[in-house]
Amino acid sequence: MEFRRLGRSGLSVSEIAYGNWLTHGSQVEQEVANGCIRAALDAGITTFDTADVYAETRAESVLGQALKGERREGVEIFTKVYFPTGPGANDRGLGRKHILESIEGSLRRLGTDYVDLYQAHRYDHSTPLEETMEAFADVVRAGKALYIGVSEWTAEQLRDGHELARELRVPLVSNQPQYSALWRVIEERVVPASEELGIGQIVWSPLAQGVLTGKYLPGSAPPEGTRATDEKGGAQFIARWLTDEVLERVQRLAPLAAEAGLSLSQLAVAWTLQNPNVSAAIIGASRPEQVAENVRAAGVRLEPELKAAVDELLAPVAVTDPALTSGYRPLSL
Repeated sequence: MEFRRLGRSGLSVSEIAYGNWLTHGSQVEQEVANGCIRAALDAGITTFDTADVYAETRAESVLGQALKGERREGVEIFTKVYFPTGPGANDRGLGRKHILESIEGSLRRLGTDYVDLYQAHRYDHSTPLEETMEAFADVVRAGKALYIGVSEWTAEQLRDGHELARELRVPLVSNQPQYSALWRVIEERVVPASEELGIGQIVWSPLAQGVLTGKYLPGSAPPEGTRATDEKGGAQFIARWLTDEVLERVQRLAPLAAEAGLSLSQLAVAWTLQNPNVSAAIIGASRPEQVAENVRAAGVRLEPELKAAVDELLAPVAVTDPALTSGYRPLSL
């Protein structure tokens, strides 16, 4: 495993992080989750990402249980707040009440006194940004989080949030966007702004929901047991990529990966890590073997010609419009 600084901060993170969105507490239960996290730890992963909303708060509990007994100083635990975690009008968003109550719930479920990174899971258009940042600052000053970050914010939102964080003297160090060789919307605006501000990207879905593994074939039904057949939530996220044009182009990546001595999934994860503004790429798993497979992308340096060939092959189907960054639109709560 190799390590990178999270943005311009002093926090080092494993360049491949382990996340439990759509898996722990929903697709897999505690025993399997324990095996996956053990595999991650054995592979040198120290950075673990979750959120209070994942599996209706169960994912945090599963992660906390799986990490029980690990030396707390030897791991970095990230979680998030924003989406609804209860039926009340204040059980959602980035208002002061929800943030201060949510951090308490997250710490209890994770079994820890603090998280290394507390993240705004989306931008809250209905709450003044000053209120949100002041609440996050209080979380940091109370010792319940060491750093703060955001997820899917636009370049403009990052600049506004960073300015307030600097005035409040709290470290806003990261953004967590979707990023893969197929989804490149952060490259035009978010990445340049982040480089300017000292913010690092912790990217999710580097495998484009599994499409970049090559397991989905054009003209064929998705294999049973894959995310595309998971009606608990996975199927809706992967649907946009299950077109013959996308799947045919992914299959054409196989010879490029083989020539570099990589699997398709390793190539996809390594591709995201070539961006110097990426601090870590988050992988998930429903089986320990998937962790062992994907973690081999750590430390891989793609030859410029190989990366250019991947980009050229996927260009007709890759999404690059910066206006598709989630922070541009209020989300229904």
